[in-house]
Amino acid sequence: MIRRLYEADRERVMELAGRNPSIKLCGECDSPDGPLQAVLLRFYDSYLPYADGAFDAEGLAELIRRNSRAEMISGDTGVIEAFKGKVPVREEKRMHFAELKEINERISSSAAVPLVFKKATVNDVEAVCTLTDQIEEFAGSTENSRKSLRTALESGTGRTFFAEQHGQAIAVASTTAENSLSAMGVGVATHPDYRGRGLAGNMGGTAVCRPAR
Repeated sequence: MIRRLYEADRERVMELAGRNPSIKLCGECDSPDGPLQAVLLRFYDSYLPYADGAFDAEGLAELIRRNSRAEMISGDTGVIEAFKGKVPVREEKRMHFAELKEINERISSSAAVPLVFKKATVNDVEAVCTLTDQIEEFAGSTENSRKSLRTALESGTGRTFFAEQHGQAIAVASTTAENSLSAMGVGVATHPDYRGRGLAGNMGGTAVCRPAR
């Protein structure tokens, strides 16, 4: 049985997601009150499925196919493999996933480097996205990148730090999906003319070390 999830389902979602808090999460269960077998997160036109074992991939794929604007499905390789041939895919990318479990001295010291990084507000969305528009890895998602960044900043579920030079953003790093268990580091980018100086790495350290306010 696949159905939409609500606030009342929070504990069951966290019970499933808490087994692997690095993967951010409708849901699938055998009965209305039984444990969840899988969840599917929709964020605008992007989808992220998560499961811990066998699940109804065809049922979740049907939900994705109903959205004619669906543009991306991402997640753990083992879970995504179950969707092959079930959802239209224009391009496939395999990327490395890194998990930070401990703030060590190297990360703390990188956050203390005397460089001026600004914490972005909604007024900085265009400046930040003008930078990411120039980065090949971010190509094809210019409209949604602005929507998702604005939403994260307005809701407080994510933070963005960036560096400027001559009035333009030259490096950026963000967090998103911040919660009591984890947060995701996303949108790390440096303008091609300013690479090799450790800007993105230092901002990444700032993002994970500086407490949310």
